[in-house]
Amino acid sequence: MGILSSLYTGVSGLTAQGEALGVIGDNIANANTVGFKASRAEFQDIISKNLKGILGGNQIGRGVKIGAVNPILSQGNIDATEKATDLAISGDGYFVLRGTDGESVSRDGSFKFDREGYLVSNDGQRVQGFEANEKGEIINKLADIRFPRALIPAKGTTEIVMDLNLDSRAEAGKVFNPEDPYATSNYSTGVEVFDSQGNKHLMTLFFNKTADRQWDVRGMVDGKEVMGGTPGKLSEVMTGKLTFTVDGKLDTETITKQAFNFAGGALQNQQIKIDFGDSITTDKGKGLNGTKQYGKESDLISWRQDGSAAGTITSLSFNDEGVLTALYTNGQAQDLAQIAIAKFENPEALFKVGNNRLKESRDSGAASIGKARMAGRGQVFAKSLERSTVDLATEFVNLIQNQRGFQANAKTITTTDELLSEVIQLKR
Repeated sequence: MGILSSLYTGVSGLTAQGEALGVIGDNIANANTVGFKASRAEFQDIISKNLKGILGGNQIGRGVKIGAVNPILSQGNIDATEKATDLAISGDGYFVLRGTDGESVSRDGSFKFDREGYLVSNDGQRVQGFEANEKGEIINKLADIRFPRALIPAKGTTEIVMDLNLDSRAEAGKVFNPEDPYATSNYSTGVEVFDSQGNKHLMTLFFNKTADRQWDVRGMVDGKEVMGGTPGKLSEVMTGKLTFTVDGKLDTETITKQAFNFAGGALQNQQIKIDFGDSITTDKGKGLNGTKQYGKESDLISWRQDGSAAGTITSLSFNDEGVLTALYTNGQAQDLAQIAIAKFENPEALFKVGNNRLKESRDSGAASIGKARMAGRGQVFAKSLERSTVDLATEFVNLIQNQRGFQANAKTITTTDELLSEVIQLKR
């Protein structure tokens, strides 16, 4: 009897509307879940009864079902936080996580460091990133992000670069006396040098003008800091010569002696390149950068050296490209890793596994893992979190709409029940 089919049609409507209410309820429940994407129930009709075969038309529907529940992958609001390990993605992409159940992805960037130093999600999944080599350069090797707790090794100085001006008006011909170096030199300045064990030594450079456009330079340290030195007296550890062109540019730079033999078990005969600039003859340069000889007071403009003492981490921070940088007690800063970002051809088909995590499925395609801002991957924001995309006003409107749909389908069943009651009454 055709009237009975209307009962099952009404039941299918109740089932579909009830499941749609469940989707809306899940959205409302996750209105404050970090990185959550609201979903939408998609309805489909059920195959119809044909009244005239395959001629087309004249069909009676059999009801409705939920054909799909698709996430709406819109961008959530990004809010600033005060936590250094909070990260957010603007655009396409997902953070890559690894744990006991394999690899998964997430938009939830509320990370933290565990007691072993690993960067983990709130449910203990380890965040994946690209490692940095010993020089702090990011390489394409995917691994757990972890900061080292041990001392970073000391590094002896291998290069000193200086930019000075030596006064062309200085008197030439002063005879240098190591017993009274300050009074017998035209100019002096100090730079720091680190030995192989990370001990810092002050090297004072004394400059003597020997002739027009010609200077001698001597580097001296306290005698107690070098092998064979006398405490309280300066010991010579380097000598050199500088010459300049008529327009004050650096022409030649020659280091004639090096004796960096620091005491205390440090490496002997430590080799240090002392660079005064891009000299015209020696370096085949233009003499534009570095030391000059102009008619103004002698002065050290800038200098740098590449050595450092041993150090431990004092703080960690991410930049807006997801690079984790550590600051050490010795003043050095070094990149440790860069957050990995996964991109999918069909992210709507990712499989939810709970705890704000998703897994790759057959329909989502394989993950394309790379760095932020590359190949269409999103940008990473530090000290930020992406909020849920749920709009409560929209969800309440949808709630009312589906509630009325549920009531209407229930009315179909009660009406059919009344008709069947009339059929039963026919025998009386």
